Amino acid sequence: MQVVDVEVERELEVRITYDDGVTASFPVMALRLGCPCAGCRGKRDQGRAAYEGDTISILDAELHGNWGISVRWSDGHDTGIFAWSHLRTWWDSGSGPGWQAGVDSLP
Repeated sequence: MQVVDVEVERELEVRITYDDGVTASFPVMALRLGCPCAGCRGKRDQGRAAYEGDTISILDAELHGNWGISVRWSDGHDTGIFAWSHLRTWWDSGSGPGWQAGVDSLP
């Protein structure tokens, strides 16, 4: 499955369109809470939140070809690459981003 389009609304969401026509929308807060880096994953594994602020925005985003997207956040965090396949699995799981259950079930 290939990504055919990515739209970043810095304070709202990231929308990804896949070649099968599915468009997945990921709120920025859900993405920040679900950051795949080792540090954030470790916090979640300990039952802590990866981010504890009230608001977050994307300062910059970089595409990594057919693999994924990395984000530089307004809190200064900038490690971790969101793999397209993991984001699609998250979306398809039905627990979509924005719900804590969705963050807990990130692949």
